[in-house]
Amino acid sequence: MSRQFLIIAAMSGLLLVLLGAFGAHALETRIPSDHLVWWQKAVSYQGIHTLALLGTALLALQHPSQPLRFAGWSFITGILLFSGSLYLLALTGQRGLAMLTPIGGTAFIVGWFALVLAAWRLPR
Repeated sequence: MSRQFLIIAAMSGLLLVLLGAFGAHALETRIPSDHLVWWQKAVSYQGIHTLALLGTALLALQHPSQPLRFAGWSFITGILLFSGSLYLLALTGQRGLAMLTPIGGTAFIVGWFALVLAAWRLPR
């Protein structure tokens, strides 16, 4: 599982740079400024949680556990739902997509809680 999380984190990091550059250079004059704010928020949260997934994967290499596996999948789910819905909202303006954003945010919270639990259970 750690290998999969490392691969997904690397792909997310790559996509993060591409999406950030796309937003800054291609979308800046093509979408309304409030949509660009959504895009930037998506990039920011994807970046933070890509690093969280990377850290989770590296920790799981040394101390594999169910809470780390759960944290990793929660971070992936959050990236897809939170950031993904904001990217789509920014591009389409379809407000119905915003219903997915809090579900993704909840997945982020669950992931951080699982990471706390995994760290708590580490040997001293």
